[in-house]
Amino acid sequence: MLSYLFPGQGSQAKGMGEDLFKNYKELIEKVDKTLGYSIEELCTKNPLNQLGKTQFTQPALYTVNCLTYLNKLKTSKSRPDILAGHSLGEYCALFAAGVFDFETGLRLVEKRGEIMSRAKAGGMAAVVGLKADKINELIQNNFPDKIQIANLNSIYQTVISGEKDVIINGYQVFDNAGATRYIPLNVSAAFHSYMMESAKKEFAEYLDGFEFKDPEIPVISNFTARPYGKGEVKKLLSEQITGTVKWTETIRYLMGKGNFEYEEIGPGNVLTDLVQEIITEADPLCIEDKKEISLDEIRENSLGSEAFRKRYRIKYAYATGAMYKGIASVPVVVEGAKNGILSFFGAGGLSLEQIEKSIKSIQSEGVISYGMNFLHNPEDPEMEERTVDLYLKYGVPNIELAAFMNITAAVGRLRIKSLAEKDGKVISKVNLMVKLSRPEVADAFLRPVPEKIITKLLHENKITKKEAALARNHPVADDICAEADSGGHTDGAAAFALLPSIQRLRDDIVKEYGYKDAVHVGLAGGIGTPQAAAAAFMLGAEFILTGSINQCTVEAGTSAEVKNILQDIDVQNTEYAPAGDMFEMGAKVQVAKKGILFPARANRLYELYKQYNSIDEIDEKIRKQLEERYFGKNLSEVYDECKEYWGKIDPAELERAEKSSKYKMAMIFKWYFGFSTQVAMSGNMKERVNFQIHCGPALGSFNQWVKGTSMEDWRSRSVGEIGRMIMDSTENHFYEKLKLASGK
Repeated sequence: MLSYLFPGQGSQAKGMGEDLFKNYKELIEKVDKTLGYSIEELCTKNPLNQLGKTQFTQPALYTVNCLTYLNKLKTSKSRPDILAGHSLGEYCALFAAGVFDFETGLRLVEKRGEIMSRAKAGGMAAVVGLKADKINELIQNNFPDKIQIANLNSIYQTVISGEKDVIINGYQVFDNAGATRYIPLNVSAAFHSYMMESAKKEFAEYLDGFEFKDPEIPVISNFTARPYGKGEVKKLLSEQITGTVKWTETIRYLMGKGNFEYEEIGPGNVLTDLVQEIITEADPLCIEDKKEISLDEIRENSLGSEAFRKRYRIKYAYATGAMYKGIASVPVVVEGAKNGILSFFGAGGLSLEQIEKSIKSIQSEGVISYGMNFLHNPEDPEMEERTVDLYLKYGVPNIELAAFMNITAAVGRLRIKSLAEKDGKVISKVNLMVKLSRPEVADAFLRPVPEKIITKLLHENKITKKEAALARNHPVADDICAEADSGGHTDGAAAFALLPSIQRLRDDIVKEYGYKDAVHVGLAGGIGTPQAAAAAFMLGAEFILTGSINQCTVEAGTSAEVKNILQDIDVQNTEYAPAGDMFEMGAKVQVAKKGILFPARANRLYELYKQYNSIDEIDEKIRKQLEERYFGKNLSEVYDECKEYWGKIDPAELERAEKSSKYKMAMIFKWYFGFSTQVAMSGNMKERVNFQIHCGPALGSFNQWVKGTSMEDWRSRSVGEIGRMIMDSTENHFYEKLKLASGK
């Protein structure tokens, strides 16, 4: 069990974070704006010698600890199972666990440091060489109600706190009892003692102004030396001000969980040294975490697969799918993750530079439960390879594969490079979820990487023999999302037929290969209300994924004009049209049609493509209609724009078009699909009839559900709130049945 441990005051040092600040410029700008001074200058240069002052130490150390953690997420192959922090460090652990965002944590520690710096009464001292029970006995016999234990740092290292004259003059009592060292500390007050009661009260009032989430990763409280329970954040952070930091017991508790591994996340090695002392001197604290399960907890955890939630570190068995060209935007992903939802960024149709910038932005927010979309690109296999390189470089934890009909070399390499061996077992460092709507595609992704791809990658020295061996014992997909009638690319499958067939196939192949880890099968398509979600779970879906309903939210990366259209559509206001990126293959997308001519025009273009072999064969009257109504310019001008674009992107495409009149026609027609997307996303109302808006009927049902409420207007719709509302309402349905059955 891997534990990340965050240090507190005493670990700060001039120069800390020097290698980190340049990688998080946007975040540091927010810090400087909040604090009113340069955090980088304070940490790296300390020009005014303020780094040791509490009100400066706490935000500085919080910032460096958190940056260290964010950087660790990028470079580490593993993720922590549990978190703990020493005093101030506990705030960093809570940030890492998703309890609050970075800026909220900064405001908390800034206020905490300010309040603590104003406390001037009392002092503290470190007592080395005596056990805590002996120190407590000496305190009770000699200084009752005057000093108390503040920090239990290790078995033989304890910090006491209380009245200053007792701290200064009481050393002889401890020396006579056998203490090897007694060290008065250079602090301004008696921290973690009864003398901080007024500070505790003031800080508790400040905390009341915030709302906190429960940890996504268990966090050990300093005050209890046990994991935070539900709704305990405010209480325990207040108690920490006056309470003892039970660090020894915290480490013993972690040791008792078995296979104790740890890393200190922050400057210095203070905690590492303390942990080594504790491991040497103390036994593990083996405690079974007992917890009464209430109906409310049953309610929260009754839907979908618990193993799925643990795999993705989320609260709900609920995900939001990727919508291309960043419509599933960075704010969509971050908002989802902060609400216990797995959200995928819409990378399809974006450049590598745009995708990389988006990854950096997401990671700078410190969220864990996020993913990136990996869209099949049959026209540019090299783009697939470069995307894989990018995702592996940044350690993207979850990837949604979409529109794949088989296993490509890039998918095979991604799968192989994301596997590792731990305790004799093959594990995924990256979770691959594939969206599909055909059993034959599911069959391919449920099996290991095809041997011919493994052989090819070995021959090209892109994988090692050990990696190849691991890949032969693990499916390509960790999880499968069966996609029924949905927006965007779709086969229009029926959920009630598709899901059971994929489930049976999964069960057969898992049994055939003897996979140790579960492959979860979820459902997407047509889910826009609690009733639809309930039907999915009753069918046995282990998670659900929504798409269209998230496009009509404040976070979605499309225009307000598109959202105005979407909030008014009903279930019948969608239609199938050709997919621009797979035009020649005849693939379909589902789009909005209310007041829009795009679907009719797109279908007309595909009919012309099938009927003719070149633009020149098309009747002049039809060509004129295309130019005036569809394209708004001459077809020769359209082709000139195509040549300019492909000349920069891929000159080989132009060569192909020049050699094949059929392909040249397809290139010209596909210009319309790019144009229709661009005018929609930019909100060009002059071209409203040409808007290409991927959308399924689920949004129509959602619109009907929220009609007459504040969420009727898209400006009041948030991805996180929609997800919680659907899941909570669905849970309530099952919860009421559970109450009836239990007689409560």
